[in-house]
Amino acid sequence: MAAGFLTGCHRKVEPISKSGFLLNTFVTVTLYDKDDPRILNESLELCRSYENVFSKTIEGSEVYKINHRPAQETSVKLSPDTAALLSKGLYYSRISSGDFDVTVEPLTSLWDFTAPNPDVPPADEISAAVKKVGYQNLELDDDTLTFLSPDTTVDFGAIAKGYIADRMKEYLMKQGVKSAIINLGGNVLCIGKKPDGTPFKIGLQKPYADRNETIETLNIEDMSVVSSGVYERHFVKDGVNYHHILNPRDGYPYENGLVSVTILSKLSVDGDALSTTCFSMGLEKGMELLNSMDDVYGVFITNDDKVHYTDGARDFLVTSP
Repeated sequence: MAAGFLTGCHRKVEPISKSGFLLNTFVTVTLYDKDDPRILNESLELCRSYENVFSKTIEGSEVYKINHRPAQETSVKLSPDTAALLSKGLYYSRISSGDFDVTVEPLTSLWDFTAPNPDVPPADEISAAVKKVGYQNLELDDDTLTFLSPDTTVDFGAIAKGYIADRMKEYLMKQGVKSAIINLGGNVLCIGKKPDGTPFKIGLQKPYADRNETIETLNIEDMSVVSSGVYERHFVKDGVNYHHILNPRDGYPYENGLVSVTILSKLSVDGDALSTTCFSMGLEKGMELLNSMDDVYGVFITNDDKVHYTDGARDFLVTSP
């Protein structure tokens, strides 16, 4: 997701930025109204601390411990953040009837899209992993998570970045920041607007193109912009594009005619979850879901290069057609 960091001639404070490699991506925080490197450092440290809770691969993280619990352990106490994030994951699993599933971890661990020479996992391993997936095997009561199957594991990859961005925004606002952009590798969350009173300009990345090539530009104030697409983590094998948005029912990447889904929302955790949920549901059902929700907007790109907008989404375009 390309963001337009534009400078104004009458600005008193020059924007300051800091980036770090976190959450397997580049995280950048840009402050427009505060010249305080300490705030930047602490916001990135906050991101790192959440990664150490939600990562499924960092040994010792809360999620790692949940997924590697003893077979006889049927319930665990969760930290408030993990309980809140899991509650969101279960909500989107339910409203999509399992098109999005927070227990997809057996499948996501089978597919390695970052390997030097990625390959399609053996069919028998995929079908075995599919049998372990099912959000119905989780029961969350306040901070107590009960497992109805010893095979159930969780993966917050589709919602954690949004949740973390929201917490980083909370931190920045407590520091008095009123104008900033948090970019977690394509999950963009804007705080307020630019100091000159104009909206931030956020570019919608053109699928399969260079990150700086955009198909549309959006006017964004105090909102989140999150995209999910088949061009992010993917590989081509025997002429087939295998991407990271996996169908929990058959274990293979979704093939439903969609190339990308972008969600505009107040909370980034909702945008993060909905970008995957709506991609998983397909164009018609995904647009229907968004049109039934308040203050949430979507832009869908299909594999015939057509762009589809939910109700109200066109209002954010910098130059309306």
